[in-house]
Order: sequence, then C-alpha cells, then structure tokens
Amino acid sequence: MPIGIVFALVSYLVFSCADALIKGLGSTVGIFEIGFFTYIFALIPPLVSKPRTESWRNIFRMKHPFLVHLRAFCGVASAVLITYSFITIPLAEAYAIVFLVPVVITILSVFVLKEQVGLLRWLLGLLSFAGVMVVVRPGFRELELGHITALLCVFFSAATTTILRVIAGKEQRTTLIAIPAIWSIVFNGLAMLPTFHMPTLWEMLLLAVAGIAIGAGHLMLVLATKNAPASAVAPIQYSQIIWGIFFGALFYAEFPDLVAIAGIVVIVIAGLLNIFADGTSARIAGRFAEFRARRDGARRNIVDVQGPEP
Repeated sequence: MPIGIVFALVSYLVFSCADALIKGLGSTVGIFEIGFFTYIFALIPPLVSKPRTESWRNIFRMKHPFLVHLRAFCGVASAVLITYSFITIPLAEAYAIVFLVPVVITILSVFVLKEQVGLLRWLLGLLSFAGVMVVVRPGFRELELGHITALLCVFFSAATTTILRVIAGKEQRTTLIAIPAIWSIVFNGLAMLPTFHMPTLWEMLLLAVAGIAIGAGHLMLVLATKNAPASAVAPIQYSQIIWGIFFGALFYAEFPDLVAIAGIVVIVIAGLLNIFADGTSARIAGRFAEFRARRDGARRNIVDVQGPEP
C-alpha cells in the first residue's frame, strides 16, 4: 500500500478519535472551553514543523488580509457549530451532514470562482443531498438543534475551503495556520468566560490528546497529499463515516437504523463518484483516442496518443 494512502487512513482515523473524545467531553466541559483548549494543543504539531523559509514574526504580512480573516472567521464558526453537533447528535449523522460540504463547494466554485461544472457533478450533488435527507428524515422525526448546526457548519466549512483556494498560493503557510488559531483562541477564550470552570486534570488530559490529534491529523493529511495523488487521498475521507458508526456504537450506544445506513451508503457512493468523475471521463477519452488512433493507423505508438497515462 502506498505510504500516502497509509498517511491518509491514519489521519482520518485520528480525526475521528478526536471527534469521539470531544463528544465525550461535551457532557462536562463547555463548547467554548473545548474549542479554546483543543486549539491550543492542536498548535503543537504545526509549531514543530514550520517551513524553514518562513518566520512566525511575519504572520501579519498578508497580501489579502480581508480574505485571510474572513477564512479564519468561517473556520471558527464551522468548528463551534460541528462541536455542538458532535455533542448532541450521533457521530454518524453529523458526518453524513458534513459530507454535503463538497456539494456546497461545487456551488461556490461556479458562482464565486467562475468554474465550469458538468451536469454529472450537479446530479451527484443532488444524490448526496437526497442521502442526507434519508439519514435525517425531516418531517418523519423531530430534528434536533445539532442537525441544524451541522448544516450551518457545511456552509461555513465550504466557504473556508473556497477562500483557501483563492489565497493558498499567495500567503505564507504560517499565516494560514496562525491567523485562524488566533481567532479561535480569542473567540473561544472570551465566549467561555461567563461560564468558565477549570477542567479537571483528566479532562485536561483528554483535551490535550484531542487537540494534539487534530494537529497531527492535519500534518499527516499534508504528507498524504505529498505522497499520493489527490484523487487517491480524497475518497479515504469517507472512512470517517465508518469510524463514526464504530465509535458511536462502542462508546455512546448510537446504533443507526437500516434507513440511516441506506442514506449513508448513498452519500458515500455519490461522493466517490463525484471524486472520480473527472478522472474517469479523462481516462475514457484517452482510451477512445487510443482506439481511434489504432483503428485509423495514424498513431501506432501509445506515447503519441493524447490522453492520460493509465
């Protein structure tokens, strides 16, 4: 198995472990306290892996300060919202809703980035949405606030990713790490003051493990994308639903029914097809070009045929 795939598998497992810990902490530790302490500990892995060509002293030297801060705001909002969802609804349901993020990113890519999106991607997006509706079943059961916050998280998370696509190549990595961290620590620090109580030693240990896991997971994901194609790494994210079901059943007695499982399967299939759509279309076009070239006798050498490598 390629080392990049291993990094991706471990990173999403680590993320799911952190989410499961956060869910357990939610019964005794406030949401803002969770955000404050986990983000502090999540900074530890990036601090020891800073690029040598960059300096933490230059984090405020930004080329697009408004977009950098807007991304940070959206990131803080999505983190707070999904934390509440993890605490109040089953992990598998929270993951199922959050996997609508690629659909919203597709919409934003059309209206904000002016990208061209084919009919297949729109259909797969509708299929993903239908899968989420099957899992949540509005109108057939009472929706909890955690479902609403997960849905709001989708929009903020999609905005975060879309903004990052605009500024990633223009800003320092230290800036993209530090500014959201500052936002998160300051916002959660102020928000937790009215009801603050110092976590116990055990709670602090769990917060540290969750935070360091999140930071390490991000670093492993970076390593995964460096050692494997993005098309191979992206589908592995859907393993989080499996881990969500597993940890939810193991620690919190959350057992999705058959209807919910069917909806989750639909979401995963639509997501995987969406990821592979462009690559498959290009590969088919390449094979067809090869076939035409061989049939016409014009190009016998595969190197001369236009199309992707197998």
